[in-house]
Amino acid sequence: MKETLAIIASVAAMFSTLPYIIDTVRAKTRPNVVSWFTWSLLTGIAMAAAFVAHEPRTALLLLGSTVCTMAVVIIGLKYGYAKLTFFDGLCQVGAIIGLILWLIFNSPTVAIVATILIDFIAAVPTFRHSWSKPAEETWQTYMIGIIVSALTIISLTHYSINSFAFPVYLLISNSGLVAMVICRRKQKGLVLTR
Repeated sequence: MKETLAIIASVAAMFSTLPYIIDTVRAKTRPNVVSWFTWSLLTGIAMAAAFVAHEPRTALLLLGSTVCTMAVVIIGLKYGYAKLTFFDGLCQVGAIIGLILWLIFNSPTVAIVATILIDFIAAVPTFRHSWSKPAEETWQTYMIGIIVSALTIISLTHYSINSFAFPVYLLISNSGLVAMVICRRKQKGLVLTR
């Protein structure tokens, strides 16, 4: 049963950005390709570290996350914009530092923790954008992220930093984004659907 939940979570994660992609094609949102590429890089590193740490359920979640963020990158090449900010550059350097730390310490745990910290920093602009322009954020994508993270946590057979950290981080960050977008839309008298 737990293995089935992990597979369902991974497949759902692969499609989690579908609402975001639809909004992008409809010109309701415009992804920054560089930011989404950074997230793809970070989840890809964490996925590799989870596989090396023999945490397949967490690795499957991160595989799905990497696939879906790369899908936004591909769609964003046509409908988004590519603006490399100093902040994006720092996040990508941070991802590379996470890889170097992994190699130096020979510890996938170091890579997972480093990518979580860097991903959190990279998410700050998204939180800021959600606060200031909630109509431009597709909260349904983050809601799917909550569900797949919860399914992954339930599917775990043991709990360690390597298995637990990234799904819990994604659960918390996605919950924060959903709450922020919904609350801010209500405050501004905007519709919740879309």
